[in-house]
Amino acid sequence: MPKGIIGKKIGMTRVFVNGKAVPVTVIQAGPCYVVGVRTEEKDGYEAVQLGFGEKKEKNTPKPMLSIFKKIGIKPVKIIREFKLKEGETLEPGQEVKVEQVFEKGDLVDVTGKSKGRGFTSVMKRWDFAGFPKSHGHRYHRAVGSIGCRTEPGRVWKTKRMAGHYGNETITVLGLEVVDIIPEKNVILVKGSVPGSVNSVLTLRSSVIADRRKGKLKLQKSKAMYV
Repeated sequence: MPKGIIGKKIGMTRVFVNGKAVPVTVIQAGPCYVVGVRTEEKDGYEAVQLGFGEKKEKNTPKPMLSIFKKIGIKPVKIIREFKLKEGETLEPGQEVKVEQVFEKGDLVDVTGKSKGRGFTSVMKRWDFAGFPKSHGHRYHRAVGSIGCRTEPGRVWKTKRMAGHYGNETITVLGLEVVDIIPEKNVILVKGSVPGSVNSVLTLRSSVIADRRKGKLKLQKSKAMYV
């Protein structure tokens, strides 16, 4: 099976585990379908392309439509590539469900696009403190000085200033899988994830699961859900 799956954010709620309220994000993960397979002999690495969500045939490019018809699936809206677990192979057109990829207590990395906030000032965008709010002060939420005299005599690149806030691809590492509901293709992940309701999310096996902090987190979560 692949080391990840594509999903859609449903919203947030809470569940009770051993009498404790745990905030979770509800994600509809799959079902996904294998669109393509990458092999070591042909491509130099092993991976699988998964498709998620339905798309109308009239809105699908003909080259992609021919691929979908060849493998016997309906056109999909989103395609992502995932690494395969060692010793496993998949066939084009095969269905992949969330319970085949993850289990309760696993750590996952969730990638999504954050909510767009439009043009914002430095206080909201970068958490600047602002100026005093006392009577008679001319500035309150302004950015303040952005340079000094002749040295450097310009504004440094990456200077934190007002601008477009949000609408960025963000990955949250090491979130625990609290529960999986196979009959509804739903996975409950502890904590919040980027994106608005109905936005597309990518769930992968966590890259920090083998680190010391990740191992302690796994031991704690498995002890909690026993």
